[in-house]
Amino acid sequence: MTDSGHHRHATGSRIDDATGVETVGHEWDGIEELNNPLPRWWLWSFYACIVFAVGYCIAYPAWPLIAKGTEGTLGWTSRGQLEAEMQAERTRTAALMAELGAASLETIAADPRLRRAAIDGGRAAYKVNCIQCHGNGAAGSVGYPNLNDDDWLWGGDLATIHQTLVHGVRQPGDDATRMSQMPAFGRDGILTPAQVQQVVSHVRVLAGEEKPSASARAGAQIFADNCAVCHGAAGEGSRAVGAPRLDDAIWLYGGDRKALTETVTNARYGVMPAWGGRLDPVTVKMLATYVHSLGGGEAASAPDPATDPAVAVQPAAAK
Repeated sequence: MTDSGHHRHATGSRIDDATGVETVGHEWDGIEELNNPLPRWWLWSFYACIVFAVGYCIAYPAWPLIAKGTEGTLGWTSRGQLEAEMQAERTRTAALMAELGAASLETIAADPRLRRAAIDGGRAAYKVNCIQCHGNGAAGSVGYPNLNDDDWLWGGDLATIHQTLVHGVRQPGDDATRMSQMPAFGRDGILTPAQVQQVVSHVRVLAGEEKPSASARAGAQIFADNCAVCHGAAGEGSRAVGAPRLDDAIWLYGGDRKALTETVTNARYGVMPAWGGRLDPVTVKMLATYVHSLGGGEAASAPDPATDPAVAVQPAAAK
């Protein structure tokens, strides 16, 4: 016998005087457990679960093996069910997808039904392929552009957005990719550290983030000699070469002095994939339409007769 409060193993079971039921043979603090049989409903439920589990393992994939798992007599798989559902969806939307594929971007934009379908499809494609960089609301982050505003490096009309999506930005192996490269003025010794700081001061003055100073005035001449050829004399930028505007408060990598110093010293070299090689043409069209609809999309620019032969040969009356 052990002290009260401690577990004691009995030498055997006994019959409980009060109930006449055999005990299980152990005691805890004077409490003994009766060896009552389990209820019949519980036992039958337990047996039914065993039968169901065996049947499930026979009918459905269940046991992992060395090369693959058991396939089950019904031949069902979750991947097969997913493929069947996706095929059903492809069949349902086949006519619409064919219509979008045959239509031009301009036709899609002008047709409310096609445009709505393209935006819905583009939104789904965006969530799968673009959200990782541009964010759930397409607001971007450091190094990844905000797609909701009207600040564009190469242009924000539908055709230009489509071109950017198809060929990407600085995509290796794509000759038509968007390409621009700012010199690393500090790293390559083009400017001294002091001159870099003067240019940074001037750029911050252009953006309205810093008051004019002697440093900024010295940086204005350095800017004119080294930066204006791409960014414009007043920092208005150039879409022809993908040079960003510097006269607003919109920054891709940050507009504080530390971020601008890093940009001027070492330059930046962001890359966007060429989605034309990863997605089908209809999906790229839908993506372009969706991005254009976010709020910053621009109307197509009018063709220039001086550079567009198709316009230049038209009679004046036709123009």
